[in-house]
Amino acid sequence: MSDTTPWAFLDEFRGRFFKGEWPTIPELFRISVQRFPDRPCFTVYSPERQSLNYTQALRMIQNTAQYLRSKGIAKGDRVAVSGKNSPEWAIAYLGILEADAVVVPIDYQLSSKEIANLVSASEARILFIDEEKHTELEALCTGLEETIALYESHPAYIYRIAENAGAQDQLQNAAGSDKAGEEDLAAILFTSGTTGNPKGVMLTHRNLVSDCFLAQANLHIYHTDVFYALLPIHHSYTMLAVFIESFSVGAETVFGKKMVVKQILKDLKEAHVTMFLGVPLLFNKLLNGILKGIREKGIVVYGLITAMMWLSGFIKKVFKVNPGKTLFHSVLDKASLASIRICISGGGPLAPSVFKKYNQLGIDFVQGYGLTETSPIITLNPVEHYKETSVGKILPGMEMKILSPNADGIGEIAVKGPMVMKGYYKMPEETAAVFTPDGWFKTGDLGYIDEENYVYLTGRAKNMIVTEGGKNVYPEEIENAFQLYDEIDQILVRGYVENRYSRAENIEALIYPSPDWISKLTAEAGSQAKAWDEAEGKLKSFVEEVNQKLRPYQKITRVTILREPMEMTTTKKVKRFASKVE
Repeated sequence: MSDTTPWAFLDEFRGRFFKGEWPTIPELFRISVQRFPDRPCFTVYSPERQSLNYTQALRMIQNTAQYLRSKGIAKGDRVAVSGKNSPEWAIAYLGILEADAVVVPIDYQLSSKEIANLVSASEARILFIDEEKHTELEALCTGLEETIALYESHPAYIYRIAENAGAQDQLQNAAGSDKAGEEDLAAILFTSGTTGNPKGVMLTHRNLVSDCFLAQANLHIYHTDVFYALLPIHHSYTMLAVFIESFSVGAETVFGKKMVVKQILKDLKEAHVTMFLGVPLLFNKLLNGILKGIREKGIVVYGLITAMMWLSGFIKKVFKVNPGKTLFHSVLDKASLASIRICISGGGPLAPSVFKKYNQLGIDFVQGYGLTETSPIITLNPVEHYKETSVGKILPGMEMKILSPNADGIGEIAVKGPMVMKGYYKMPEETAAVFTPDGWFKTGDLGYIDEENYVYLTGRAKNMIVTEGGKNVYPEEIENAFQLYDEIDQILVRGYVENRYSRAENIEALIYPSPDWISKLTAEAGSQAKAWDEAEGKLKSFVEEVNQKLRPYQKITRVTILREPMEMTTTKKVKRFASKVE
């Protein structure tokens, strides 16, 4: 029986390009160069299109690696990279791995001091850095041997150091004891703790490459696809699901440099993007824009299109036919989404209603789930059999179980598989704390698994609220109910203790309204004070609307309207407060 898995083609290259079960990341890139030498690889629109094909990209990667070797970088040494999404970032990342070193991707949105702290914590010897923070980091990172620029106006620019290194054809089939293998460390990704003791997740080549291909069992991608790298690429979600997935099949990656809707729509249209990965916040904004445009056509047209959307979704779900792409082509084209084949949402929970509406419009919408510690993907919703309320089906080649499930089957999700991290960098106690004695990784997420191996999340274990009646409430479920209210920019649901003797928790919602909405109300009312009064009344009425749909023990009992936005993570999730409120 022939092997029909998405990674079956690797057998043709085993023994020639790599040994063992999975290739390393540089070996995988070479395989794609062999298969698709002239296909576009890394592209940016700034403002004109600039692109490297696979052959050109490999040459720059090899030259970058040779330069690093000339500086004494050897197997296992750490080299950091921090900057905006760009082809230069990609070349630096792959050049570091080509030199058999360990790449340390760092969040460019951190302050220079925080970046310097992570460079020091990882013991990196060299740093690739973007423009705005170059001078400051050169001064802060006194222990570095060199800082190399990811932008043209600096003399030590990555493409020029690559040119100076000269072509290194002999590297193409280099082998030996100093070459990194699939079990060797590939990357250290810092998840949190930018001050004090940062936690660095150690991922091997096997972790990342196995996850890349096992995810394709639930998601079909092709060399003709165009991926859009919009979210920060240092983050495990974009790094694996866009960057590595793309070059694993010889597809093109287009780098988006700004999280600005106007620029995003321009890039999507010009690049004919087919694979669009984002976070719930972004997909909510795009959908709200589409629905607003439909509403403006009048109540009759809006009612007709809404009915057609329902019918389209029904046909797609029941008969596995997708009429929406044709029915709503003009709507999608106006929103710059006509070329999109698949949208993938990750980095946080997405409201099932949003998932459903994209599918009704004819876009194959996929939700996944994972953590940095799992490389990150562990579930994906297959396009041909998706469930709107689920975060997807468990990937093949891995195991999942629920620890200490309650009467509803809900408990902490634990996993085993080739994508699970090696551990936290130089943190044996923290590593031991997240594994069971028999080797299962504890995710910290609560959920349950159905009979078809689809996973449903109910919240984070540490965020769970326990009410007076002993009921468990998951704030994420309540927050999801507010995702399509345009007037709300941020919402955070948390527990608060009213009676310190009982310790039972009530439920509070912190709401930061949309600044655009507040500006509109101010213009209409002629006074900011009146605008905020009106906004508070309206937002509390939204809470009442949602409360009507919630179970009695889930109802919000206190609402706090914020004048300033809450701090957010890189993937646009509100940072939760560490302690309970009294």
